[in-house]
Amino acid sequence: MNVKITREGATPEQKAEIIAGVTDLLVKVLDKSPATTFVVIDEVELEDWGIGGLPAQEYHRRQRSS
Repeated sequence: MNVKITREGATPEQKAEIIAGVTDLLVKVLDKSPATTFVVIDEVELEDWGIGGLPAQEYHRRQRSS
């Protein structure tokens, strides 16, 4: 399972929680074995992320000003 997040300072502890949580979810929903469940966290630069047809920074700026 690949998880993509923006590179905005997720701590190693937070990443460990993501890995554990995703693994638990796949075990619960798909009856996967934790031993054969791989979780990869891809960190993406914020300027390389888009939401709703806009660069993420512009999207967030517009949301704050609404």
